[in-house]
Amino acid sequence: MFARVSTIQGSPERMDEGVRHFREQVMPELRKMAGSKGAYLLLDRKSGKSLVIALWEAEKDLQASAAAADRLRAQATQTAGAAKPPMVEIYEVAVQP
Repeated sequence: MFARVSTIQGSPERMDEGVRHFREQVMPELRKMAGSKGAYLLLDRKSGKSLVIALWEAEKDLQASAAAADRLRAQATQTAGAAKPPMVEIYEVAVQP
């Protein structure tokens, strides 16, 4: 399994809007993508920082989702009121429950 971790530094005042966007826009799109194993949205409401951990069955699935993920991230960045582009990192999931 592989994970794409996206970190967005947005506005604390727009966190609820970001959560709503994630539930209503991002999750339905992720569910349609081949190899998607779900995602987590982690928040620090005081700082406005959010992390999305999107999980993928195989590396090829993660790579195939890159263009769609870029589009979704751009929308999320705008919704969050972020001043700079998100940081994106790729990891292999070595241990899982």
